[in-house]
Amino acid sequence: MKPTATPGPATPDPTLTFWGAAGGVTGSMHLIEAGNHKILLDCGLHQGRREEARQRNGHFPFHAHQIDAVIVSHAHIDHCGNLPTLLRQGFDGPIYCTPPTRDLLRVMLADSAKIQEEDAAHINIARNYAEPWVQPLYTVHDVEKVFTRLVAVPYGRDADATKTVRFRFIEAGHVLGSAMVHATIAAPDRDRTLSFSGDMGRRGLPILKPTGAVPPADVLVCESTYGNRTHRSFADTVEKLYAAIRDTVERGGKVLIPAFSLGRTQLIIHVLQQGLRAGQIPKLPVYVDSPLASEVAEVYRGHPNSLSAEIAQALREGHGLLGGDGVTYVRDFEESTLLASRSGPSVIIASSGMCDAGRIQQHLKQLVDDPRCTIILVSYQAPGTVGRKLMEPKPTVRFQGRDWNKWIEVVHLDGFSGHADKNDFTAYLKGLAGRVGKVRLIHGEREQAEALADTLRGLGFDDVAVPVPGDRVAIG
Repeated sequence: MKPTATPGPATPDPTLTFWGAAGGVTGSMHLIEAGNHKILLDCGLHQGRREEARQRNGHFPFHAHQIDAVIVSHAHIDHCGNLPTLLRQGFDGPIYCTPPTRDLLRVMLADSAKIQEEDAAHINIARNYAEPWVQPLYTVHDVEKVFTRLVAVPYGRDADATKTVRFRFIEAGHVLGSAMVHATIAAPDRDRTLSFSGDMGRRGLPILKPTGAVPPADVLVCESTYGNRTHRSFADTVEKLYAAIRDTVERGGKVLIPAFSLGRTQLIIHVLQQGLRAGQIPKLPVYVDSPLASEVAEVYRGHPNSLSAEIAQALREGHGLLGGDGVTYVRDFEESTLLASRSGPSVIIASSGMCDAGRIQQHLKQLVDDPRCTIILVSYQAPGTVGRKLMEPKPTVRFQGRDWNKWIEVVHLDGFSGHADKNDFTAYLKGLAGRVGKVRLIHGEREQAEALADTLRGLGFDDVAVPVPGDRVAIG
């Protein structure tokens, strides 16, 4: 008599574990486990208080050498900036991203390594080189290893991350190269699906192609940065920018605009060029004082198919975001130091966007006590940053180890955000009610994420939750 076969252990459902940007807006990192395979969605730097950030970024909650592949949504450092550490600790698999993101990673990670090295040097100097010396999280040499692992996958094309996980990229509309990820995971009973939003763009912004349709899935993982906020009208924000520039020119002052080098700088350049051409702001020189922004602009030129028709045409003609139309890029540091002392009004765009580092600080030192001048804050200003301190109603501001008289006019414009807001989320997601099994909201402060969760429940989504680090959801 033939013996009855004993069934083997059931194959567990594939799962997703949330390790970064869960209950917060930084350090995006989520782990897919399917059978014997482990795939990381994003590998971003946690940004926060220095010592806490160093600890979190230096230690992964899993063994790096067990990760089979990484899929990167876009090139902002809080989504990709810890890739060099992952390789340093033993990861040796492929890193999948869109072609524009591949090229931006070369620029952004090299800049991040430089910051890591400089930060460690400053700490060691402040400690009078007391042993043990503080080591950088990673170096330029570590970044170069990342470049050997990059695999570019065009939008809309299916690719195999492992033998059991296939994925494709969908336009996210957030920054150049940004993508949503739709993954299909082979399982014995049926295929399971996961849609990961990355960071989603706003509707109606110029420069990039619009955000694509979010695919239905067993599990939808969606950002929630502005889940309970509605951005100020883009047109109104642009007019307020122009008005602040006109007022400053009338006083004979200069305009400082701190802006992040990827995304925000390109948007500000675009609206300034429009204002100059239309006569809505006076003819005056616009300086982009950022070598990184200059390199980012070259990446834009290499990927016209990811841009709107208007911007792609301008780049083909050799101007637009690359310079011209009154805009000059400044790379040389000595030239940079002279910008604020040049006679006559001008606009100076420089990083960092929160005024905590970079060339914006040298211009601020020269102009912060000049009542003719204006600093226009066009990004979110996190608590504790110099940008947030500038917004406070105090007569002085502290940076670079001393207090400065704050006589410069401070203008904060919150309508330039490249993140989707409450109305955008509703427009993008309402058609998925009943077509998505579970929704998990990440990349948002808890207040924002919980508010978006309530909105989605009101739209008919049944299973909506806001995970914390270490939470796991079954895919299926």
